[in-house]
Amino acid sequence: MIPLLVIRHGKTEWNLQKKLQGRTDIPLSEIGISEMRAASLPERFDGFKWYASPLKRARQTAELLGGEDHEVAQELIEMNFGDWEGFTIRELREKYGATMAENEARGRHMKPNGGESPAEVQERLIPFLKNLQEPSIVVTHKGVIRALKSLAYNWDMTDKAPVAFDWGTAHLFMIDEKGHPHPEQVNIKLESKA
Repeated sequence: MIPLLVIRHGKTEWNLQKKLQGRTDIPLSEIGISEMRAASLPERFDGFKWYASPLKRARQTAELLGGEDHEVAQELIEMNFGDWEGFTIRELREKYGATMAENEARGRHMKPNGGESPAEVQERLIPFLKNLQEPSIVVTHKGVIRALKSLAYNWDMTDKAPVAFDWGTAHLFMIDEKGHPHPEQVNIKLESKA
């Protein structure tokens, strides 16, 4: 079993506006940069190998948290939200009405027009997880972490998640030889550098 610490990138302007970002390559906001500069990981994760999504917001977060030598992993890129990118969930529900509700009710198989489903995110994640050789840290996105959480808890995403994740913390999983994540510890607080 390989330890894997998962961290969501810091805040962007679109995060602050609650817009779906998907593959739109938005950098961290000043708030995001400031928060990540002030944070550090608990010492027990020293020596872990770093990976980051290719998107700027994840790479910047890795660098600010101490993962300057991170490896970019395409598999960690955010879920493709297709036509939904740039909108809030509320705006999408107003725009698409019953069609949106039906799509959301599909859980891991929900799929935006021109985008990908959480189930498809899982399909691209498993080979990456299976190939991990050493304790690792990944800096990625909420959609990817939710897909990982779905695998770890056998959660089909049609109802409320079995465990609440604080998106400003880190989450530790153990990855088995088949690339399946097992929850070890969630909501690990980042420490203050001050």
